[in-house]
Order: sequence, then structure tokens, then C-alpha cells
Amino acid sequence: MDLQQIPPITKAYLIGAIGVSVAVQCNVVTPLQLYFTYRSAFQHAQPWRAITCFLYWGNLSLDFFFHLFFFMRYSRMLEESTFHGRRADYVWLLIISCTLLLILSPLSPSPFLASPLSFTLVYLWSRLNPAVRLSLFGIITITAPYLPFALCLFSWALSPSGKGWGLGVIMGDALGLLAGHWWYFWTEIWKRERGSGGRNWLETPRLLVKLLDPPDRLRELDEAARGVPPPGHPVGIPAGPL
Repeated sequence: MDLQQIPPITKAYLIGAIGVSVAVQCNVVTPLQLYFTYRSAFQHAQPWRAITCFLYWGNLSLDFFFHLFFFMRYSRMLEESTFHGRRADYVWLLIISCTLLLILSPLSPSPFLASPLSFTLVYLWSRLNPAVRLSLFGIITITAPYLPFALCLFSWALSPSGKGWGLGVIMGDALGLLAGHWWYFWTEIWKRERGSGGRNWLETPRLLVKLLDPPDRLRELDEAARGVPPPGHPVGIPAGPL
């Protein structure tokens, strides 16, 4: 894995996740200082927990690197394809997803939310690439939209059955799917509905675009808001949604 070829947002996450686990491994911090609950983060004035709970995957181990590679794979594909040239949009996606997962965290079986965030990205990638065909363990072939549900089913099948049919094991993953669908609905489905007027209700703040994207990106957004067609767009045809 060449670190130089990893896009910047995914790279920053990888560095943060490895750094947190190394700090735990070296006894600089403990997992008890990293997990998120409303009481610990807000009543005890420890707001960093709202970030560290998304970075901690456990102690350095084969399982740690497997999950981190899984996260990196789908984060990288999203950042290099759907969000190519739109760094601010990808950061805004992560901010919205993490915020929603923090709100839903009381429903999670774990106070660490890295795995639900990973499933959010898997869900979004699968919905944005519906024609891609995947082989699961060399046994069956499915199309991308079924991938997150197949992974949930696989996790459930490998977990020991217990109270509630063992569904608590996949609850965290289900929260990730819910967060991913929230983003997908408002940015891809709703804006195509007549009642939306083509508006993206989760539009990236212009300040974030100004900070993270090149000047041309901000100019494109301003021209789109004024109805100016992009370069190469046929004259006489509206640039906005039909």
C-alpha cells in the first residue's frame, strides 16, 4: 500500500486511527478515555470523545488492520470517484454521518462508532455504483446494492446466538446503513422529486468549499446557482434540474 497514492481525507483518517491505536498500545491513553457517551462528552466536558470514538478500532492486531483496510478501500473509492475534485463535499459527508451516528449512539451496542461509520461508506458506495458485480468469498455473485446487507447477514451468522436472536450484534452496522441512507435520500433521491425544486438539503457550506477546494470549484457553484450552464452544456437548455 503506497501512502502517497491514498487521497488526502482517507489518508488523514488512516493516520489518526493508527495514531490512536498506537497511543493505546503504548499506554499513553486508555480506551476508557476514547469512547463516547453523552454524559462523558458533555457533562464531564470531554468533547474529544466525539472524534476519538470514530478512530479507535481496538488494539494493534490482524483484526485491526483488516477493519482499517476495509474502511480505507471504500473511503478511497468514494473519494477518488464520486467525490473526485470535491474534497469539501466528502468532508461534509463525514461530518453529517458522524453527527447522525452520535445522535443514534444510545442504540449502538458499542460506545465506539468506527464500524458504523465504515458501513455508512459501504452503503453509499453500493448505492452509487449499482451496476458493479461482486463475488462474495468466491461462492456467490451479487450486485453492489446488496453488499451491505450481505455483510450484515454474514456478521449475524458468525455471531453467537443469544437474546433477541443475536440481532444486537449487527445493530451498530444497521445504524451505519441508516446514516448512509439518510445522506443518500437527501442528496440523490429527494432532489429529483418535483417538490424539492432540485434543492440539495445537505449542501456543503460555502466556507468549507472555500477552505478545502480550489477556487474553480467555488466559481462553478456560484455559476450553477445563477443558472449559468457549465462549459460544453448545450445553449438554450437550462443548467439546473429539469
